[in-house]
Amino acid sequence: MRTKTTFRNYIYSLLAAEISAVAKYADRVIQWLPTRNDDFVLLDMIDNSSKTISLDQKFPDISHEHDRKTVVLINGSINHDFDIQGLLLQLQPRLSRSCRVVIVAYNPYVSFLYRLANKLNLRRGELPTTFVTRVDLENLARIAGFSIVRTRLAAYFPWRMCGLGDLVNRLLPSVPLVRWLGFAYIAVLRPVLPETELKPSLSCVVPARNERGNIENAVRRLSGFPCDLELIFVEGHSSDGTWEEILRVQQKYSEVNISCFQQTGKGKSDAVRLGFAEARNDLLTILDADLTMPPEMLSRFYHAYCAGHGDFINGSRLVYPMEGEAMRFLNRFGNIFFAKALSWVLGERIGDSLCGTKLVARHDYLRMVAWRRDFGDFDPFGDFELLFPAAVMGLGIVDVPIRYLDRTYGSTNISRFRHGLMLLRMTLIGLFKIKLGGRIGRA
Repeated sequence: MRTKTTFRNYIYSLLAAEISAVAKYADRVIQWLPTRNDDFVLLDMIDNSSKTISLDQKFPDISHEHDRKTVVLINGSINHDFDIQGLLLQLQPRLSRSCRVVIVAYNPYVSFLYRLANKLNLRRGELPTTFVTRVDLENLARIAGFSIVRTRLAAYFPWRMCGLGDLVNRLLPSVPLVRWLGFAYIAVLRPVLPETELKPSLSCVVPARNERGNIENAVRRLSGFPCDLELIFVEGHSSDGTWEEILRVQQKYSEVNISCFQQTGKGKSDAVRLGFAEARNDLLTILDADLTMPPEMLSRFYHAYCAGHGDFINGSRLVYPMEGEAMRFLNRFGNIFFAKALSWVLGERIGDSLCGTKLVARHDYLRMVAWRRDFGDFDPFGDFELLFPAAVMGLGIVDVPIRYLDRTYGSTNISRFRHGLMLLRMTLIGLFKIKLGGRIGRA
């Protein structure tokens, strides 16, 4: 009996570790429509301080809870359901945009193992009747008003065996072909809900170091932005009079909501953190003061968010031809490499990991700050510390292509080789702490 319990608990701990990556930073977890044999061991193992169970066929209406993040857990129920689309259609309008639905489903490619486990009395409950591939579930989610933002296979080896099981369960998800053979998969669904009532306000942080010639141009080109806009300049130890220029422009354009701060720390990451901490509006974004990302394109990021396409809008400079010498060959090669490497590490396609412009809701950024405290403070630039939690927490990353322009003032603050090594270090940290780490729970 103890062997059976250990077997089940270890499997549950592996699933709970994956779910906790999303649930830990949510305000609550609600398990909906549990199966008859569910003893809620999985729910108990999930890392969240507020967990409840809803047995009602009709999920409670939480569509008004815009800033509260709720994770809805559906554990194995779809494997006993003959109308998954209907289930999701019923659920979708009762959720807010910040909710995430986490579905635990049996892997159809190893369905024979469930029958074997039942025969050996290692598994309780009815055998699954409906096996849904990840492609099928993606289609069902799409036609029910959801997008799948994260999928993870889990539980390849069901015994810990003095740490051998932990090693196997860490490594096999990265092995081609074999990676499809986990006992179960976990899909995170994001409800696709556009902003239909009020236009969210936007705070735009402009980190500026030795960019005196671009300050007024940034303000002028953002005039007429289609929402309540707050401009936050963060100056970082300039030697060309950038701070004095910011103060002059703030006074000249008094009709524009402009705030300005000076860094005590160093680097773009520190500047962005300071700006975001001072921001007061609903959405947060970054505009590099070199204006190589045209300020007029910022409205594309805003509209992509408001249309519900994603909750983390990321710029991509690698789609269109670049202007002149905007990016040298080695820089372009490095950007393509890090985009591909990071997509593999995070399990989500990222078109450009190093474009300075990104947009996220303020309440989601506050959760990213909590995530960073647990993960560790490693990123000198600030791109990865936003992309990592955006992928792990299932925000839904959407790329907005922009044409990368030449500088019109000053010179780059980037050192190709030194900073390239820093970025490689960040990618390796992501590999070991996200892709290969975090999969092992406590039985």
